[in-house]
Amino acid sequence: MVNELRDLMQQLVASPPEGDSDLGAVLAGGRSRVRRRRRGLATVVAAAATVAAVAGTALVAGGGDDADDQVANRTVPRPDGPVLHLGDATPAAEGTDYDVLASYTNEDLDAANGQYYDGVTDDGLILLHDGPHGVENKVRLALVDPATGEKDWLPAHDLGSQPQPVALGRDRLVLVTWVTDQGEGMRAVAFDRGTRRWSDLTWPDLPESANAWSAKLGPDGRLYVGVPATVGSPPPGGWPTGKDGEADDSAAEGDTYDLWSVSLDDTADVRDERLRVGSFAFADDLLVWTARTNGTNDRIHVRDLATGEEQDFDPRSGERCNVLSFGVVDDKVVLSEYCGDYDDGRDDRVQVLTTDGEPVTTIQGNGLDGYVTGGLVKVTAYAGRTAGSYVYEPDSGRFVRVSDGVSSYALGGGPLPDGYLMWDTPVGKASDPQEPIPGATQWLVRWRS
Repeated sequence: MVNELRDLMQQLVASPPEGDSDLGAVLAGGRSRVRRRRRGLATVVAAAATVAAVAGTALVAGGGDDADDQVANRTVPRPDGPVLHLGDATPAAEGTDYDVLASYTNEDLDAANGQYYDGVTDDGLILLHDGPHGVENKVRLALVDPATGEKDWLPAHDLGSQPQPVALGRDRLVLVTWVTDQGEGMRAVAFDRGTRRWSDLTWPDLPESANAWSAKLGPDGRLYVGVPATVGSPPPGGWPTGKDGEADDSAAEGDTYDLWSVSLDDTADVRDERLRVGSFAFADDLLVWTARTNGTNDRIHVRDLATGEEQDFDPRSGERCNVLSFGVVDDKVVLSEYCGDYDDGRDDRVQVLTTDGEPVTTIQGNGLDGYVTGGLVKVTAYAGRTAGSYVYEPDSGRFVRVSDGVSSYALGGGPLPDGYLMWDTPVGKASDPQEPIPGATQWLVRWRS
């Protein structure tokens, strides 16, 4: 699954574009990786054009030619607490830090969608995603044995154009997508690995505006999903612009969702959790959420699902930091943030705190993001000599670099068991400096901790 599209569609579904935009066409063409400031329509349009560029251009900027609209000259501020920079990472080594289990190369993703890894099942098989292809955006899936490369193609089924895996179990695979190609409603498809049969799940009592890309499996086996509640808007006159001419939409108002949950076994079992959230995540018996997402956030809430006890704290992220992604691993909270453009670069951060609100570290740099996967924090950097994939170990605090360079395409974002990790590297040469590098290799490894 294309990671960027998942994040981009969270905002698009909450605020669909005016007119008769063909969402299917956007998805079919949108594969390029973008450096995000916020999730929104402008970014989707950039992705649809397959331009590997910074999100949020003239569609959201206002009055960029006037001096008053320019971002004031500043230098990147230092975050609270301990700070790591990309240059602090030590090189990781195969055979010492990790073992390669499998790799897959697409030679030209600029010409057409290819095949790519989209998660690993609990019993160690790779979910291979092929497509979407053709005018109907058909997708097919296979389970691959990483030891032999043998592919078990699953029976054909209507999976939608961009199915997102949310559970890859030993007995059942569950993916979510939209009810319609226009991004309306949420449905799920479930594959019983024993009977090799697909089933379709829709929930009549779930609000039609439920955001399929926000869906997460809870520790109780229910699927939790956000229903748009409030949507932030640009300031009067539009966003200011930086010296590079791009909109600087840091310090955005942010969005909120009402949290709902559904049963994967009984489509009549739909529950309004009566909880307003920004982003949310689960870890063991904890539900953790922000007050807002896709904008600034001054509160993180932690609820113990076993006892019902709840606490909250200010993450002290910085007054201009937009929360772009959010996760929890063990007793650590991880936020990926865009915090503005400055004279000496762009301020991107991956902030790590304890569930009690104590700062652990902030990884800060120009053009990076990060998220929790496989029990680790994966950081991707896009700029110059620092471009590549990095790993932060939440238990040990070790920070290592695993690749030099990153592909132009964001591939594979499905669930991974703890100890598994995926990253991608570029293949080939771009036809022009402004064009994406056409190919990509995905790497699946088992991490040694």
